[in-house]
Amino acid sequence: MNEWTIDVSEQDFEQTVVARSHEVPVVIDFWAPWCGPCRAIGPVLEKVAEEQEGKFILAKVNVDENPALSQAFAIRSIPAVKAVKNGAIVSEFLGAQPEPNIRQFIEQLLPSEADVLALEGGRLEEAGKLQGAESIYRAALSKAANHPQALLGLARVLVQREEDAEALLLLSRVPLGTPEQAAAQQLTAQLRLKQSGAKADDEKLYRARLVENADDIEARFELGQLLAAVGRYEEALNALLLVVKKDRKFRDDGARKAILEIFDVVGQRSELAEHYRGELAKILFS
Repeated sequence: MNEWTIDVSEQDFEQTVVARSHEVPVVIDFWAPWCGPCRAIGPVLEKVAEEQEGKFILAKVNVDENPALSQAFAIRSIPAVKAVKNGAIVSEFLGAQPEPNIRQFIEQLLPSEADVLALEGGRLEEAGKLQGAESIYRAALSKAANHPQALLGLARVLVQREEDAEALLLLSRVPLGTPEQAAAQQLTAQLRLKQSGAKADDEKLYRARLVENADDIEARFELGQLLAAVGRYEEALNALLLVVKKDRKFRDDGARKAILEIFDVVGQRSELAEHYRGELAKILFS
């Protein structure tokens, strides 16, 4: 056994496998001393773990000593090998497999060169080293043009430099169904609101117009856009809802569209979005 192969029990499984899988892939080998096929694939898994020097962790679970884990994973026969990333099983195989198949199984789990670069870009970004982060993110994208983590990270860096146009292009390339998609949609919505053209200095002007004429729908719409652009989302939603109520078609249904963008920014499941989604529905379907 080597330093990247560990025996795991029911007591330390959560920390050793689940928590660790958020840092590096963990391959779980469910085995038993009496299992002949287990003795065949076990050394192969250990050899590959040693060769990869920590790019994945091999966690060995003796099913005889850990029946609760066997039950939790519905182990009916062994050897059973399961790969865990970010706390979830991402691939698995049952029974003895030839060494080339085992190697291919593991290679698919390992971080690519672009993955490694994107992680390094993230570390530099968190440290405030934006120029270095940008270079690393761009290097990652040269290896994998649609790498979601690199696309999102580079977009964040560009936003901080107010290079919004390129940031929006990058965000539009974040693949659907990836963990980064929600954050990309949120940042996109923020940038679109920012680009609405409203200026903070205009707030007094719009409010003064509304004092003179509460039915000034253009002033109310522009006020809502302005408030959203500066992050005053609840005030913005109230203003935009009034626009929808007075004239649904104003600015090509612009108020309703702006409301939906705010929901993306604050989170579709946030308390604010849930409340105002209900208020919007009352207006639309009344």
